Amino acid sequence: MTVRDWRSGEVRLLAASLALAVAALASVAFFVDRAERALQRDAAIFIGGDLVLESDRPIDATIAEQARSAGLQLAQTVTFLSMAVSAQDPQRSVLAALKAVSAAYPLRGKVTLRAPGTDAAAPGAPAEGEAWVDPQLLDSLNLAVGDRFRLGDSTLRVAGVIVTEPDRGAQLLSFAPRVMIQLDDLAATHLVQPGSRVAYHLLFAGPTDSIERFSGWLRPRLARGQRLQSLQDGRPELHAALERARQFLTLIALLAALLAAVAVAMVARQFAHRRIDSCAVLRCLGLRPRDLLALFALQFAWVGLAGSLAGVSGGLVLHLAIVQALGTLLPTQLPPPSIASAMQSFGCGLALLGGFALAPIVRLRNVPPLRALRRDAAAWPTQSAAIVYAAAAAAFVCLLLWLSRDMQLALVTGAGFAGAVVVFAAAAWGWLAALRRLRRGAKRLPSSVGLALAAIARHPSATIVQVVALSFGLTALLVMGILRTDLLQQWRAQIAPDAPNRFIINIQPDQAQAVQARLHALGITGAELFPMVRGRLVSIDGQPVDPGRYADERARRLVEREFNLSYMDELPSYNRIVQGRWFGARSAELSIERGIAQTLGVRVGDRLGFDVAGETVEAAVTSVRELNWDSMKVNFFVIMSPALLQDRPQTLITSVYVPQLQLQPDPTSTLVREFRNLTVIDTGAVLAQVRSVVEQVGSAVQLVFAFALLAGVLVLYSALWATQDERARHAALVRALGAVRRQLRGVQLVELGAIGSISGLLSAMAASAIAWLLARQVLHFDYRPSAWPFALGIAFGAASAIAAGSVALRRVTSTPPWTVLREV
Repeated sequence: MTVRDWRSGEVRLLAASLALAVAALASVAFFVDRAERALQRDAAIFIGGDLVLESDRPIDATIAEQARSAGLQLAQTVTFLSMAVSAQDPQRSVLAALKAVSAAYPLRGKVTLRAPGTDAAAPGAPAEGEAWVDPQLLDSLNLAVGDRFRLGDSTLRVAGVIVTEPDRGAQLLSFAPRVMIQLDDLAATHLVQPGSRVAYHLLFAGPTDSIERFSGWLRPRLARGQRLQSLQDGRPELHAALERARQFLTLIALLAALLAAVAVAMVARQFAHRRIDSCAVLRCLGLRPRDLLALFALQFAWVGLAGSLAGVSGGLVLHLAIVQALGTLLPTQLPPPSIASAMQSFGCGLALLGGFALAPIVRLRNVPPLRALRRDAAAWPTQSAAIVYAAAAAAFVCLLLWLSRDMQLALVTGAGFAGAVVVFAAAAWGWLAALRRLRRGAKRLPSSVGLALAAIARHPSATIVQVVALSFGLTALLVMGILRTDLLQQWRAQIAPDAPNRFIINIQPDQAQAVQARLHALGITGAELFPMVRGRLVSIDGQPVDPGRYADERARRLVEREFNLSYMDELPSYNRIVQGRWFGARSAELSIERGIAQTLGVRVGDRLGFDVAGETVEAAVTSVRELNWDSMKVNFFVIMSPALLQDRPQTLITSVYVPQLQLQPDPTSTLVREFRNLTVIDTGAVLAQVRSVVEQVGSAVQLVFAFALLAGVLVLYSALWATQDERARHAALVRALGAVRRQLRGVQLVELGAIGSISGLLSAMAASAIAWLLARQVLHFDYRPSAWPFALGIAFGAASAIAAGSVALRRVTSTPPWTVLREV
């Protein structure tokens, strides 16, 4: 039977539909996976390697040996604070962040040194007896390249000025200017003594699977004071950008899966309807329901394997062709396609067929034998329909969860589209009722319009299915369009062109006015000073904090270190309260960042106690905040009401934007020379990386949108192809009564245009609502719907329905009436 059905073209069409659906889904999956891995690879530059082990004591040599045996590259760094003293003027000294590095450092990225005309990547580590330093250190010690300074018992020559350092952001709290030497020179300084606060880092790099295996081996063997460093811990601003990038790309993949599912469901529905009579005959010949089910299950197994394999192959070729055509337009070199994407797409094809195509096929087993003798007999009982389609919906929810790896994203997307389907069906029913009243109330209508309205209203169930399917597909496409325009543009807008690229810290309260005045004189405006108070968390709800009770290493580190606390009257504009309320100015209350609250298990209503300069400051948590790291402005994990901290020892911090002008000195260098206690942190490289992530996501979304259009066209074609039998019978009757082919085409044009227009209107409304929901609940944007989806939805809906219908329904107007009527 499979061979016969294949030759007849119907199984072949189902396999082709599945292959096209999987090809669209696979092309998206391949590209999304490669784009995500490229972003992660590029982000690894900012921690100096693919994996970093940090320790407060020398790292056991067995860890390095295990890494080498796993085929990984290694580099080592040792960092701590120390005083640097000018050799020419011993009265000049500055607290410096010393970093001793091995020859292989860094494993990812490059240290960039200032050179005449242009900056250049450094060749390995500094030479023996030499050091690379931050420009702030030169300004503080009044040195130039070639001068010498003392570090402990060693005298070092300044051999270069550091412009960028890959993993500097990972130690952003080391605010002192950098001094970088080679690891072999560290012992001669005699700075590392028992009790010294030193951070040891072991950097690893290698293939992703090797890194993951090694990480799995190392994680349970971590000793106290050791941790594996991640972007989330060391680089929250970059982690936030990467997480949002992943959400954008995952959303596109989910929408492609939704489109593919609808396409397969529509084709399978028509396939099942065409099998009703043959199933009735087989039942008359003695086949039991379970025999029919086994027969079709075997047939669909072959279809699923062939269609999914062809789809994965086609998706791979399609995405490679487009990536090759774009060439240098891509913002970064993509890693090769992975077998995991191919397997995932293959599995999705089988899941789509099992979840959506098998639903109508399972119902075929209940076709009564009477159907073979009486065409008016029920095709199948309706009792099991709800169970079958509920199982299909459950399978699809599982598919969304598998694809997204994000429950909130999958549930919001799935719930949004499920609600949209209900609204589409109800709106289509209301539209049909309005058309019936229009036909009865209108005295004269053009013949093509009247026949089209009659055709639409004659079979309400088929029309509702078409409107729902078309609206569903158009909604997915419009949501993609909103993602690639409005939401992506809003993300870009959050990273303003004048976003701060310098942090100025250690400003004393009595210097506030003078520093602000000097910044203004240097042409730097908009500097807002924030108080910063150091405090250690000592109690939660009156219970002393014990680091040992936290299983998570990050939680232990948080309670062992000091927090940077602040106070203010109003919530910063780039913070958002997600739980609770903002506190009053004179109350003993505080607000905490969401990630810290989750890590420490803190909730609204808990009372936290902080040791500030030897005194305990206690306050109730009244709100949990979400920080906008993209703003690059000053953020605090804990903000208290002013009454609690304004009289405590404190310094001030600010962030400013300094234009990157060639051949002109940095104005903040002048500020540091005049205020020797200040430290300036250059975050320009971090900001550039965040912008790079946004632009890469923009390019990826544009490309994936093109891939997903294929799935959208397939949905439109499938929704109309599934009605061609009924349309062919109606057209045959009309032609038998004297209508000519031109009239039928006119009726078809009006009918398709009407269905496409109402579907476009409904899809625009649904897409705007779903985009708003995603923006608020997942991407955390304040999205305001615009008018363009409505205009585009109606126009594109009508045009695409007419275009796809002209192809899918070509047989309707070309088949002779007697050919169709003899089958009735």
